[in-house]
Amino acid sequence: MRKLAILTSGGDCSGMNAAIRSAARTAVANGVEMIGYCKGYAGLLKNDHILLDTKAVSGILQRGGTFLQSARSKEFRTEEGQKRALDNLLKENVEGLIVIGGDGSLNGALALDRLDFPVVGIPASIDNDIPCTDMSLGVDTALNNITYAVDCIKDTASSHDRAFIVEVMGRNSGYLASTAAIATGAEFAILPEEELDLTDMCHQLRQRYEEGRTNALIIMAEGAGHAEAIADSIKNAIGFETRVTVLGHYQRGGAPSVFDRLLGSRFGKKSVELLLDNVKGVMVGLSAASITFTTLETVASGGQKKLDHELIRLGEILGI
Repeated sequence: MRKLAILTSGGDCSGMNAAIRSAARTAVANGVEMIGYCKGYAGLLKNDHILLDTKAVSGILQRGGTFLQSARSKEFRTEEGQKRALDNLLKENVEGLIVIGGDGSLNGALALDRLDFPVVGIPASIDNDIPCTDMSLGVDTALNNITYAVDCIKDTASSHDRAFIVEVMGRNSGYLASTAAIATGAEFAILPEEELDLTDMCHQLRQRYEEGRTNALIIMAEGAGHAEAIADSIKNAIGFETRVTVLGHYQRGGAPSVFDRLLGSRFGKKSVELLLDNVKGVMVGLSAASITFTTLETVASGGQKKLDHELIRLGEILGI
């Protein structure tokens, strides 16, 4: 191969730039030209791209988000859009594509693979809900952001005898909420995967209050219910002044952690090496500290990664 391309699609996350930089420099080291499509599949359909030489990717390692930018494309989901994207790749003499993104982006990579174009995917999702990898890009940085914010909130909770519900991202996955609860010493985690027993939670909070512990932290995934309604229920049941803090997109951004910088660099290098070895239609992943790869078909058919119940149990024990 003499020319490769890379794009970032879907929601941004820290560590994407590390992967882009690593892929570009690995390509250059192997005498291969690399271009980057701007704004994901939308840029691919517009044939909007830039040359990624070593200078172009200099200084991006420590930046959050993606310097190639990202966007969602309804047109690319259609058969006509996918064929147009393939035509643009062939027109530019691109011989292999690296796609960085979540499940929707990886499904797009699979669509191109089914059109017999060489593609490798890199998992990037702060929810850590992509199967066939222990960790996705952006997860560790998001958890560090959440932990810092919750530690600050805990100071206020202690000062004013309040309960705080901190809403974190996770429409269908409680990974961030469960791990953040453990890392911050929260009393409860409310997860989409677990049915909430509000009566039991209020009973336990009342017991804590009677023991002299007059503040509480509850970490809630955004897809697990309505934070304001739960806060009102807690206040009505036990009299705790209860506040809600929604962290929102704060979790996504910021300088990537050391872990995400290293993971992105390892993913980027491996992706280029796989394409140069004529391995295609796969997603790279992390398994027991090693970089592995799995077919995109397997990733797509695997559904959402299941939350580790041992993690949930650990949170329950530590929240006592």
